[in-house]
Amino acid sequence: MADPQGFLKTRQRELPARRPVPVRIRDWKEVYEEQELGVLQRQAGRCMDCGIPFCHQGCPLGNLIPEWNTHAWRGDWPSAIERLHATNNFPEFTGRLCPAPCETSCVLGINQPAVTIKQVEVTTIEEAFDRGLVRPLPPERLSGKTVAVIGSGPAGLAAAQQLTRTGHTVAVFERADKPGGLLRYGIPEFKMEKSVLDRRLRQMEAEGTRFRSGVDVGSDITGQQLRDRYDAVVLAVGATVPRDLKVPGRELAGIHQAMEFLPQGNRVAVGETVPDQILATGKDVVVIGGGDTGADCIGTAHRQGARSVTSLEIMPQPGDERPASQPWPTYPMIFRVASAHEEGGDRIYAVNTTEFTGDAAGHVAGLRLVEVEFVDGRPQPKPGTEREIPAQLVLLAMGFLGPEGPGVVEQLGVALDERSNVRRDKSYMSSVPGVFVAGDAGRGQSLIVWAIAEGRAAAAGVDAWLTGSSSLPRPIAPTARPLTV
Repeated sequence: MADPQGFLKTRQRELPARRPVPVRIRDWKEVYEEQELGVLQRQAGRCMDCGIPFCHQGCPLGNLIPEWNTHAWRGDWPSAIERLHATNNFPEFTGRLCPAPCETSCVLGINQPAVTIKQVEVTTIEEAFDRGLVRPLPPERLSGKTVAVIGSGPAGLAAAQQLTRTGHTVAVFERADKPGGLLRYGIPEFKMEKSVLDRRLRQMEAEGTRFRSGVDVGSDITGQQLRDRYDAVVLAVGATVPRDLKVPGRELAGIHQAMEFLPQGNRVAVGETVPDQILATGKDVVVIGGGDTGADCIGTAHRQGARSVTSLEIMPQPGDERPASQPWPTYPMIFRVASAHEEGGDRIYAVNTTEFTGDAAGHVAGLRLVEVEFVDGRPQPKPGTEREIPAQLVLLAMGFLGPEGPGVVEQLGVALDERSNVRRDKSYMSSVPGVFVAGDAGRGQSLIVWAIAEGRAAAAGVDAWLTGSSSLPRPIAPTARPLTV
């Protein structure tokens, strides 16, 4: 274990400082400053190596957290990255983007601040890259089997890397011009710089994974053509159908889905030119939706020079403490302040938008709100609380409903569940033999750590179907809903 008295000697939780707000909103670099290595190792030493490490069940990947905490505390980075990579293909992604359910399951968190697991994770992988410990791992021999992975987000990348390493010839199809999915065009630079993604893609290419960018499967190539050309297909297309807000005035100009706005901002942040870019500059911006996507919109709007930014959430504001109905080790709904919230703007809770108002040119000029209270679990308007706020740009960040039906999903003929997700069995195979599904396309909108876990689990299912058995690891936590017709 790590320091046997670590959590007794070091009771405070120490995280790296965020760069000053006035500085960081002037660029697109990651918001955190570098943490001194000795401080990080002292934090890793707080890990108790519990008899029952509940952090394991909190992590969908089943990460071996006490083990790599111990190695990090000792400064044994080769052993630390070996233990970390044993369960997670991309700890540099999760270490930056995951909300860390492992930390809310930390046993130390019962009566002390939890171990800084996420920070130990990202430091371990960065030390490994810096020390040349992350190398391509090509297969010793090829199986002669071919696999098409549709989608290059975290689920598709995880499935592709696992299948490539076991000897299958894998092609990853991505309709955007570069691979990465939401990692590239959804996650802003200030949360993860794209150089972090690109270095991992270089490793995958060196291992033998082939990327086919700019190919819209379902249009440029049909589902049947894929079935004819490849021995197996993995659907990792995500849940990209956005939830809309059907209220009067929705047709006005200046009202956009978050995933219309964010990809453009990401492209410009890395030096690309976007004609007719949606910009927040000099505008009153309203973001509807209080989740991570909404926070990404807020941070992007600040960097574009918005005049004001207001975030709206229909749910009431959570408390600062874990509610009694969400005891340890569950993931609690508490009030959290992301770096984007820290940069300014207003957060308004328990309100519903009833109408968008426009100007004479047909552009949005404001929106009407009403406060709500929940009765039998449903929001009800509170009479006399109506008001209007200005908005020349409205961004809808209310989540996603499922994968796009028209196109490859429809062409492959896979069965869908009641939520429009692709049904799959315990091996992650759909109702069509040889067609597998991983990530949000089968699970629904979820976390990056779940996407990687499902990509790994689906890869094991594909490998077993192609060869009769599989030695690929299946993450401990993920379970697929049974296939029902």
